[in-house]
Amino acid sequence: MIGYVKGKVLSLSNGVVLLENNGIGYEITCSASVYQKLADDKAGEVYTYLAVREDDLSLYGFISPEEKNMFLKLISVSGVGPKMGITVLSNMKLSDLALKIATSDVKGLSAINGRGKKTAERIILELREKITADSEEVVSQTKLPEKDNQVNDDAVIALMSLGFTKTECVKAVKQATEFGAKTIEEVISYAIRNIK
Repeated sequence: MIGYVKGKVLSLSNGVVLLENNGIGYEITCSASVYQKLADDKAGEVYTYLAVREDDLSLYGFISPEEKNMFLKLISVSGVGPKMGITVLSNMKLSDLALKIATSDVKGLSAINGRGKKTAERIILELREKITADSEEVVSQTKLPEKDNQVNDDAVIALMSLGFTKTECVKAVKQATEFGAKTIEEVISYAIRNIK
């Protein structure tokens, strides 16, 4: 399994980067965020996933382990393959995607080009189920400011769907609230930047 590649950009074309590392060129289909970064910097690092099919080996690249983790969650959904996973990640910020899944925003997910309502519903259903009842119970027992409890609960669930532990998420959401974040977008954005 090739999990990470760092090197020099040899070429870029339609979301695919040819990245040279120690004399070997890796052809990587990238998410929009890492594609743009590599296009600007002409070199860099990519977290990768090797998709193995009967007649194909394809390498997919991501800007961070969190983005890769979300991709793995997406392709675990029946009917969502690697190409669709990359499309979803390329059309939406990671925090927005986690928020849409956590808040069951079918309309928001359906808006991504090529994704139908049924696929969006399946993504929400299957990925929300990955957050265990135990995790949700811990979230509901966490003492957060009462008036923003639903916002904070949704933010913790969205962050957990990105692969962070429940402890990290609860702590980051509390800090975001103390910092003055009020909307769920502000809370998640602050938390992702500052989560340790």
